[in-house]
Amino acid sequence: MTTNNIGKKARAVGINHIALEVGDIDQALEFYGGFIDFELHSRNETAAFIYFGDQFVNFCLGRNQGPDERRHFGIAVDDKILARRALEDMGITFLDGRFMDFLDPWGNRVEITTYVNIQFSKADHVLKGMGLSHLSKTEDALAELRKKNMAP
Repeated sequence: MTTNNIGKKARAVGINHIALEVGDIDQALEFYGGFIDFELHSRNETAAFIYFGDQFVNFCLGRNQGPDERRHFGIAVDDKILARRALEDMGITFLDGRFMDFLDPWGNRVEITTYVNIQFSKADHVLKGMGLSHLSKTEDALAELRKKNMAP
């Protein structure tokens, strides 16, 4: 018996990681470590892997394009105000707009958002393992999830 897979597609479950091109691995670890706490999983001369619980960013050498204008990635944090203060202390200039966006030293556009205000969710056991089990979603974030039958 053969199964007909015509028209069937795999369902995306989430984003496991991103690969971010940087000019220097040590500088990238120092820069990102200046405003967020992460676990350095491994590193070598050309790459580093930093974990945010069950997801990770892969810093890799090779950035040679100009700064990103619209393309960006978002980092959800537990305390956006604390992240802002740390970035300001680092001399970061935020980009114009309604979001907390900035360019890293290599031109990668980064958006900082607050975990409790967005739909993105981590499993309770992952939050516990990260020491963040005290976080709970806002009513607005829960309402967005309820519309998709993803929250009680």
